[in-house]
Amino acid sequence: MRIIQAFPRLLLFVATIAGVAAVAYLAAQWTEGQSAAYRSEDSRQLVRNLDAPWRSLNPGNLEDQVMQFYLNLNRASVVEPVDPNGSPRPFHVAMGETGFDISERLQAEGLIRDASIFRLYMRLNGIDQKLEAGDFLLSPAMSVPEITEALQSAQARDVEVRIPEGRRAEEIARVLEDKGVVDAAAFLAAVRSGDLALLGLPEYPLLKDKPTGTSFEGYLFPDTYRFPLGTTPQVVLRIMFEDLESRVDQPMRDRVAASGLSFHQILTLASIVEREAVLPEERPIIASTYLNRLGETCASQVFGYLQADPTAQYAMGYSEALKTWWPTVEKVEDYLKINSPYNTYVYPGLPPGPIASPGLASIQAAISPASTRYCYFVASSGGAHVFAETGAEHLGNVERYKP
Repeated sequence: MRIIQAFPRLLLFVATIAGVAAVAYLAAQWTEGQSAAYRSEDSRQLVRNLDAPWRSLNPGNLEDQVMQFYLNLNRASVVEPVDPNGSPRPFHVAMGETGFDISERLQAEGLIRDASIFRLYMRLNGIDQKLEAGDFLLSPAMSVPEITEALQSAQARDVEVRIPEGRRAEEIARVLEDKGVVDAAAFLAAVRSGDLALLGLPEYPLLKDKPTGTSFEGYLFPDTYRFPLGTTPQVVLRIMFEDLESRVDQPMRDRVAASGLSFHQILTLASIVEREAVLPEERPIIASTYLNRLGETCASQVFGYLQADPTAQYAMGYSEALKTWWPTVEKVEDYLKINSPYNTYVYPGLPPGPIASPGLASIQAAISPASTRYCYFVASSGGAHVFAETGAEHLGNVERYKP
């Protein structure tokens, strides 16, 4: 009795399978003759399974046969590009992003016609588990098979960027954004956070004594880099910090330890030297002069005030009138009007942190300064400076070399 009752359902199942097989067979025969009209010679080898020989239906291949049948009915969405004249554009796949999300974004960005067809093609060809995270260059002139091929081999796209010495974070952020590396605002936010843990970055030995709450200003080592296009602030900072760690070798670190200053203080001094020095040979002398002003050598004359113009300029920020981050004033006395802990005309000692990114030569000068008793210097000509030990001598130099 149970067999008799189940017979109609069994008959319906067999009839359905037979119907699907018949329709699929006819579709396969029709599309076999049409394939050349829909796809170019270049993409012919990429269209796998779509034109595969029809197999006998069985429980093991029924799903594949139905997918193949459906894709044949929608062949244009597979082999015809959205725009044969379309230009390549960057496309980023994030780590852990699913095939569903990728296909939806491809459709939203006009690179494919139908996300569901794209997913079906990937599944039929076993590509959905082979997609890579990374950066790609895709075009609406590419067919679905060509796009899926491209997405299986991420091509690192990067750009060469030179970060000059003596630039503050805002200037570096602009260079990076102009080169297409990272959004300037996002990069500045990461720099100003000054928090490695918050950014998911590892600890770096040279950053261990950076005071909590201070930014990464000065630690953005100036160099010529190759950065990935359209990357994150964390990636850029990691590359810069690792470069700094590799450039400051162990003998330099040993001299820092023997100097009585922390590396943060050395970097702060180096950043001022970087902004002051024009001639390479003067860097150790300028570093010596500032250290003398901080110590006993010049204590009775300057009382620990560095009175470094670049620190006041840093405190002033961007000047719309002059279109620069390093504005000058008509009289030195004008610097006294700027109330900022970075202004060494108003506050004694070193500022809270670097005012710019010093190069290796300025860092070396701060670590190994010249041996002098100079307390003052003034610009003369050709980028050179004239140094003095006493205030009276300095005033004479100022008078002699004033513009």
